[in-house]
Amino acid sequence: MTARAEAEYEIDVDPARIDVDRVHDWLSTDAYWALGREREVVERSIRASLNFGVYESNGNQVAYARVITDSATFAWLCDVYVDRDHRGIGIGRHLATAVRDHLAPYKLKRVLLATADAHTLYAKVGFAPLPNPQNWMALTEEG
Repeated sequence: MTARAEAEYEIDVDPARIDVDRVHDWLSTDAYWALGREREVVERSIRASLNFGVYESNGNQVAYARVITDSATFAWLCDVYVDRDHRGIGIGRHLATAVRDHLAPYKLKRVLLATADAHTLYAKVGFAPLPNPQNWMALTEEG
């Protein structure tokens, strides 16, 4: 993110600042991985997660990410979203960096994420493909 943009945006982990209506709208209508997600599900996920909001100086939220973690060995970065009007200036990279740096003191063995389209962004902050993806399995709602 440019120095000007960094000065204009603040990242905060205070869950009370999260604009739940805005996050629900972003995820349920524009995020390919969460289309149609119900508001109650968004609220529940926020309550049970470490939340990162990105805010303009006027307090308007422009991006969001959440982390599911035990704060000891593992974390999952998910629901990363940057408002369409604020894309292209490095907010996503700045947010991913803030998440990485926030988690660093825990010395977690593994921080995972899944993405269909932002591999380059996450690689810039240290994420890499799984070394042995054949070792991983998933239990999904599709069965």
